[in-house]
Amino acid sequence: MLPVPAATPTVGTTALAYALLGVALGTCSGLTPGLHANNFALLLASVVPSLPGPTVALGAAMLAAGVVHTFLDVVPALTLGVPDPATAAVTLPGHRLVLDGRGREALRLSALGSGLAVVVALLVAVPVTRAVEAFYPTLRRHLPVLLAAVGAFLVATEPTWRRRLAAVATIGVAAGLGWLVLDLEPTGPVAAGGVLAPLFAGLFGAPVLIEALSGEGVPPQADPTVTLDPRTVLGTASAGAGAGALVGYLPGVSAAVGTVLVLPAVPGKSGARGFLVASSGANTANTVFALFALLALGTPRTGVMVAMDRADTVASAGVLLGTVCLAAAAGFALVVSVGDAYLRTVGRLDYARVCLATGGLLVVLAYLFAGSLGLAIFALAAVVGLLPPVLGVRRVHLMAVLVPAIVLA
Repeated sequence: MLPVPAATPTVGTTALAYALLGVALGTCSGLTPGLHANNFALLLASVVPSLPGPTVALGAAMLAAGVVHTFLDVVPALTLGVPDPATAAVTLPGHRLVLDGRGREALRLSALGSGLAVVVALLVAVPVTRAVEAFYPTLRRHLPVLLAAVGAFLVATEPTWRRRLAAVATIGVAAGLGWLVLDLEPTGPVAAGGVLAPLFAGLFGAPVLIEALSGEGVPPQADPTVTLDPRTVLGTASAGAGAGALVGYLPGVSAAVGTVLVLPAVPGKSGARGFLVASSGANTANTVFALFALLALGTPRTGVMVAMDRADTVASAGVLLGTVCLAAAAGFALVVSVGDAYLRTVGRLDYARVCLATGGLLVVLAYLFAGSLGLAIFALAAVVGLLPPVLGVRRVHLMAVLVPAIVLA
């Protein structure tokens, strides 16, 4: 066997510097409502030729941004769009904790879910990837049937027949939107643009901000003590890691969808806290498994992986896995250190102004990535994104927007 040349100090130092840059970018994207690390990754991919140093270092920046974002995106999710107490029964579990004054505990539960899921994912990623490699050709041939089964399961988990019919309608409209826009090739000021940035900003960013306009803000929060026992935290985080594996290897399945699929594995007694741990774990573990899917199968499963693949930055598994560990440690520390201050600060600000300013940022990003056509896609997607709360169903059904591209790929 030929010896593998060790990375030179220059390459290692450059990769570390870029990874720290990615941590900073992921912090910015994670704390900005409606903004995703994919946007930063695509921006970096568009300027690869002009950046100094090895391309694997740029890959480290993209990957670190993606990992840190999955830790921190819970912070604006908990602080923006918190509903009135009268509607708490139909809100997200994390919002209910905030309304009960347990927002600081919710932040720590999310950090534990993400951190433990990374550990579990790194321990099982190699054997899981080998198993997926063996069955991937069969999986690919039967992908439409598998996605249909996932969709049927999601519809069946809605509690009433009226909501199940509404879920089917939402899936149909989202899939129709995908048929309409995914084949478009708009041009914008950013060279590595495309329709995905305005599409997802419209589907998932704008509606949340619109709903947040009617919120009353963040109430005073109590102490940060975690009241869920350690065994339950570990079990629910492991369930989240399992959901992340489904998402990382199966195209068209989001972290939210994966969480719904593994909900039966979450102990019922854990309630909103267990759901928060599992969903945060799925969100972060997804990035780890998606990285292994890219390395082993050459199939990018997330926006960050697409950008890394497009920029040809997947060159050193050792550097990238080290980046995951560094970014996960940074993300955990940032949730705990920054989250409490974020809760206090946003609670003092004018809610309407925060939402309008963030919405304006999303409009600017839509234009940068796809020009005037991106603005139209953003507006249309925002209308479609308002359907789930109006119909009383979960937003995960909107992920059907990707089905046309996956089935025809």
